Amino acid sequence: MADAKTEMLDVTGLLCPMPVLRARRKLDDLNTGDLLIVTATDPTAVQDMPAFCSMSGHKLIIARQEADRYIFEIEKS
Repeated sequence: MADAKTEMLDVTGLLCPMPVLRARRKLDDLNTGDLLIVTATDPTAVQDMPAFCSMSGHKLIIARQEADRYIFEIEKS
């Protein structure tokens, strides 16, 4: 999608359920096909973010760990 945009969301330091709630709120403001890159430090985000994407119909493109940070790339559906 040529006109898709990428937004960043830093939720480091926030604990469950805040990373998912903030991601949901940010995704609500995006258009279908836009990407949201979420950076979190809460270890529960490893299970919560994929579950959220599955339940809400968004596509989890990448989930990876970099040191003490968890990075999720989500495409809005």
